[in-house]
Amino acid sequence: MYVIDRDPLLLTPGPLTTSLRTKQAMLHDWGSWDAAFNRMTAEVCSQLVAIAHGAGNHVCVPLQGSGTFSVEATLGTLVPRDGKVLVPNNGAYCARILKLLTYLGRQAVELPFAEDQPADPQAIEAALMADPTITHVAQVHCETGTGIMNPLADIARVVARHGRSLIIDAMSSFAAIDIDVRTTPFDALIASSGKCLEGVPGMGFVIIRQSKLEASAGNCHSLAMDLYDQWTYMQKTSQWRFTPSTHVVAALHEALAQFHEEGGLPARGGRYAANCAALTDGMRGIGLKSFLSPSVQSPIIVTFRAPEHPGYNFKTLYQGVRDRGFILYPGKLTQVETFRVGCIGALMPIDMRHVVQAVADTLRDMGVPVLA
Repeated sequence: MYVIDRDPLLLTPGPLTTSLRTKQAMLHDWGSWDAAFNRMTAEVCSQLVAIAHGAGNHVCVPLQGSGTFSVEATLGTLVPRDGKVLVPNNGAYCARILKLLTYLGRQAVELPFAEDQPADPQAIEAALMADPTITHVAQVHCETGTGIMNPLADIARVVARHGRSLIIDAMSSFAAIDIDVRTTPFDALIASSGKCLEGVPGMGFVIIRQSKLEASAGNCHSLAMDLYDQWTYMQKTSQWRFTPSTHVVAALHEALAQFHEEGGLPARGGRYAANCAALTDGMRGIGLKSFLSPSVQSPIIVTFRAPEHPGYNFKTLYQGVRDRGFILYPGKLTQVETFRVGCIGALMPIDMRHVVQAVADTLRDMGVPVLA
């Protein structure tokens, strides 16, 4: 076994592999009330709104914690206590939204779809027409449980046509797949620092229509999760209400500089698409099939069917591939045994070809036949 002299590359949907410059940005300490740090926060928020083309109508509210913290905060802040949320459900992160709504005591209507099928705008429209008491639709853009891409622009037009409020979980798609509020209207879009922006985990953020945020005072169940209170405090003071994740903000500030240097969203999304193509082509070459149809496959993460062989075991595959310098993700499906390989982060197509080789070599060690 050869020796890996670097951290393993993260073939996951976040946390993910970051650049050296992003890591180095965390070598300095920042005072949470310091004017330089507050300017950095403001610059980050302005750039995030600009990526969604939301300047003038939308604002960015950052929040400490993982992306799920910001999903809960958005639902708790924007959905009034007597609101009702339609949740098209074709995967684990849609199911998480339903669970959050239960904890929050908000009414939810589940619209189920198969895990290998995208949410259907016509079915969403029928549900809205059938129940005029639905106030919001919470839609996951890229369902990273499988890697499926939901038709967000079409869904947004349906929701807007019926005068309801759209909340988008764009955790694993923002900054790689274009979401333009001018053509894909939304009231809130949720993402985080440690995904396609290639920062580190620890900060979520919500891009919110300002008028909706201003109308949300008093909705939230929690002081820490109240996005309205966070935003109004930041407007008055330029500071975070509570201790911010200073090093995470600094890393994201640097990651955004690299995002723009690379060529912004088209270049970032193009690199991920090239990574995905190299991965799927390579895996097909060794006999492994992806779970999804190519027509609905996102360039973010790919789910592969596990080999149907008695010698196969995911834990053994994981460890063998890790020993070769790569970290995979387990499958998240209940009916089919799978594993997942992410395409995002500071990775190139050559890295994807190397991970294919690592998978092939590990399977051979396990006694599982491969094609090449």
